Amino acid sequence: MSWELNRRRWLRAINSRYIYGRIPLLHAIIFFIEMALLARLTSRFNAYFDERPLLTTMVTNSILGGVADTVAQTITAIRQRALRKHPNGKLDPREDALAIEIHELDRKNPFSNRELIPESKALPPPFDFERLTRFMAYGFCMAPIQFRWFKFLERSFPITKSAALLPAIKRVAFDQLIFAPFGVACFFTAMTIAEGGGRRAVYHKLRDMYVPTLKANYVLWPAVQIVNFRLMPVQFQLPFVSTVGIAWTAYLSLTNAAGDVEESRYITSRSDIRLP
Repeated sequence: MSWELNRRRWLRAINSRYIYGRIPLLHAIIFFIEMALLARLTSRFNAYFDERPLLTTMVTNSILGGVADTVAQTITAIRQRALRKHPNGKLDPREDALAIEIHELDRKNPFSNRELIPESKALPPPFDFERLTRFMAYGFCMAPIQFRWFKFLERSFPITKSAALLPAIKRVAFDQLIFAPFGVACFFTAMTIAEGGGRRAVYHKLRDMYVPTLKANYVLWPAVQIVNFRLMPVQFQLPFVSTVGIAWTAYLSLTNAAGDVEESRYITSRSDIRLP
């Protein structure tokens, strides 16, 4: 019990520290730890991949998923701190230009009719280690499926010196028409279940988030996959996707968090209706 109390006190203390008054110290520490692990893995990636290709891919995917979620949580924390300093919700760019930029990018998001980053009063604690664990575990568990899918595309549409562009386009078409819809559905389903949600929660999450997320997918990934399948060696294809996917996974992380807030509001509103 005393260890748990000390841990909470330590986390509370470090959560109250900010770099330059803007970037949360704990988020920055976790980010640098993840980047150090990633740098170590990158330095010996070929050797690890030659020995254990699947395990290497799974670990790489897991770390990159953690980096992406840490970035997403940092973005949310920066805006949350700015909003707390302004109870009326109006941010002054002269005081925090970074938070204003995040707010403007969020507000201009073309794939949703509401802001992507949830309101600060409904956010989780300053750093959500359980959420980070879920994202790392999801990246780890999805890697074998992605690995085998890329192998299937490689066998089905071989790229040669005489025929390169057309097979790459076919790979992209198959990837975006078959795997992308499956991947988006799998992500929201797995995350909702990992958060303790049931069938109704999964249904609401897919109803609210699936189509906007799939639209965002089609804006980014066809171009990325053309480059990936056309230029990248086989062993680097999934790491390349995962590296580019840091921004994408951060988007998914924010989208999932926004969906959680919407779901909690829905449940609360339904509870209010039943009150006498």
